[in-house]
Amino acid sequence: MADYKNKTIVDLLNDRIPRNPDQSALSFVGEDPLSYSELDNGIAALAQFLNSEGIKPGDRVALLSENSPYWGMCYLSVVSIGAVIVPILPDFHKSEVHHILRNSEARIMFISSKLFHKIEDADFKSVKRIVVVDDESLEHTKIKTLKLSELNTSENTQKGNKLRQNTKIHPDDLMEILYTSGTTGHSKGVMLTHKNIVSNIFAGLNALPITEKDTLLSILPLAHSYECSMGFLAAFYGGATIYYIQGPPTGPIVLSAVAQVNPTIILSVPLIMDKIYKKKVLPQINAKAYSKMMYRMKATRGLVAKIAGKKLKESFGGNLRVMVFGGAAMPPEVEDFLIEADFSFICGYGLSETAPLLTVSPEGQHKRRSAGKIVMDVTCRIDDPDPDTGVGEIVVQGPNIMKGYYKNEEETQKTFSKDGWLITGDRGYLDSDNYLFIKGRSKNLIVGPSGENIYPEEIEYHLSQNPFVLEPLVYEKDGRIVARVFLDYDSIDQELHTSNMEQSEASKRIQSLLEDLRQEVNGKVAAYSRIHRIIEQQEEFIKTPTKKIKRYLYRE
Repeated sequence: MADYKNKTIVDLLNDRIPRNPDQSALSFVGEDPLSYSELDNGIAALAQFLNSEGIKPGDRVALLSENSPYWGMCYLSVVSIGAVIVPILPDFHKSEVHHILRNSEARIMFISSKLFHKIEDADFKSVKRIVVVDDESLEHTKIKTLKLSELNTSENTQKGNKLRQNTKIHPDDLMEILYTSGTTGHSKGVMLTHKNIVSNIFAGLNALPITEKDTLLSILPLAHSYECSMGFLAAFYGGATIYYIQGPPTGPIVLSAVAQVNPTIILSVPLIMDKIYKKKVLPQINAKAYSKMMYRMKATRGLVAKIAGKKLKESFGGNLRVMVFGGAAMPPEVEDFLIEADFSFICGYGLSETAPLLTVSPEGQHKRRSAGKIVMDVTCRIDDPDPDTGVGEIVVQGPNIMKGYYKNEEETQKTFSKDGWLITGDRGYLDSDNYLFIKGRSKNLIVGPSGENIYPEEIEYHLSQNPFVLEPLVYEKDGRIVARVFLDYDSIDQELHTSNMEQSEASKRIQSLLEDLRQEVNGKVAAYSRIHRIIEQQEEFIKTPTKKIKRYLYRE
């Protein structure tokens, strides 16, 4: 693999395009794709437009759109002239979008027509021009806009190519300000350089090689660091073809897309596979008494898992090489099934602040319950380890570590140790093979009555093993452990027939179920970790784009 040091995203772009100019690069499912050369021409044309609008190296340009081939075109056009891209997650509330535009002082904005309502009732002094990426008509608005297609001309392409050749970019130049969704409710602008992201691209490709033979189906938001760095930039540099879904990636839409695309790689988050396992795989196994019995027996469990795994792989198309999981911890029950089923997958861990990869489990080398192996050129250290368990604060150092938070020196100082290592906010330990095992978030840690460390994530694991629980959340209230659970009423009704009961009777049955669950879990954890009360969560938990529960919303 080529040396990434002293390279920028533009160097990678210039290296990739000539190698396979006619191959399909980016496409909507079911539509004609953009080839690598067509994409390059579009990037050059937009670069010239930005230049004509006075955009100089270091200026910020915002991008708010659903996943599409044009998202990548806009992204690369901005960074190719040394400007700074500001991707915005489509799920952000409009007040958060307004904050990002004002905080970043973006001068140009690329936006999709469906998300235009998030900006049309506000006045942004810094934003001088707005470009609609999907060319939809916006006659209802008084804000003057341009259409992307109006800018993609041969004249702009010729001028843009000369402009890019004459633009000097250094690896340490700021490339992106990525505003985190997080689970704390506070959006911070992570400053990432060309070196940060390029080093991470090479680290990802070192763990999972991607080539011209690969096809990716993109189902996660491109404005998230995980999907952008690995699902877009790394796949692009590897020469793969990437397909995007029009509309929300619901189950039926994804299955239809899979059938058309036959992807070799899919990037996902554990919650999606957890739901597939609980709603599809387990019901099929339990549908027949003999398979249900065999799956519960150690001697025959693997056989049942392999049969179910074969069907699962077929449901993702006939060419799936590997599924990549990141953004959160893999539920142990699901992890065990995938291993027993010979379903090819790898797990990774990282942060927006690390561009994002810190660990990856190389293909065929996954260790149960680990977050993977520390990626190349990154060093991990465990601070203040517990003398008995070795668990401590995870801190890291490497070429992928952010410059800091934009206009927020106070938070930047808090995030780095005195000797300059990034404090991840997670607690865990390293084994002798450099695999990282994460126990939980430092801010979620609960200190027991005698100083014991209680990790809510471990209690949540035991709660999630119950077939009636879809999502659990554990926290502390008044010195006691409290759990919230979002229940699977389809399974409850099938097993307990609650829909045929009077409402009061059904309510009592649910309360009894919750108490049984509490006692069941308390029998599996240490005395100081026992749950005092379980509350039913009536609606699905609100989550970040990578499907992590926003815990701060539910702490009483």
